[in-house]
Amino acid sequence: METTEQDVKRRLLLAAKKLFARQGYDATTIRQICEEAGANVALVSYHFGGKERIFEAILETFFPFDRIQRQFAKVRDPVEGMRLVIREVTLYRSGDPELVQLIMNESSHDSPRTEAIRKYLIPVWSRMRELLEQGRREGVFRFRSLDSTFLYIWGGLLFHREFHLFDPILAEAPSSLEQLTQDLTDFVLGALQCGTGSGGAASG
Repeated sequence: METTEQDVKRRLLLAAKKLFARQGYDATTIRQICEEAGANVALVSYHFGGKERIFEAILETFFPFDRIQRQFAKVRDPVEGMRLVIREVTLYRSGDPELVQLIMNESSHDSPRTEAIRKYLIPVWSRMRELLEQGRREGVFRFRSLDSTFLYIWGGLLFHREFHLFDPILAEAPSSLEQLTQDLTDFVLGALQCGTGSGGAASG
């Protein structure tokens, strides 16, 4: 019975993630989630206590928080740390595009669920800022504003090629995951002027 219940809960989570990503949280009903999962309509309330709670359970289940934290704990060098951030974010985007779209949907509307999302993302954001500050202090990164640099990097990593407005002028096929990771790494480290000399970074 436990295995069956766990299977139903997993199907409900996957169905909710898919629908929240495709049509948004507000436009998705509990009935639609259960139909997508092939489950009784009462089971969302039974297993999760409602739609708000299943949203939180999606983040708890699918956001790779523990793995990222373990990876960050090993890093001391700011350049290697930035490489790790870029790799992990790129893998995360590629591995679970529905979760990324769900986060983008909620964040773009500053929904009541934004705080639940921030709970998982702020530790990652904070670690990136620490690495940027450390790199500037040690003279391996050069930039003026920490806030602007953080936003430029994070926006480029999370929203790479997400805007179809530009499709008519894009000539190249999407890169492989390995090539995309390398391109983003080269771009970010180049923007930070990594390896262009020590000291003399402007304060921001």
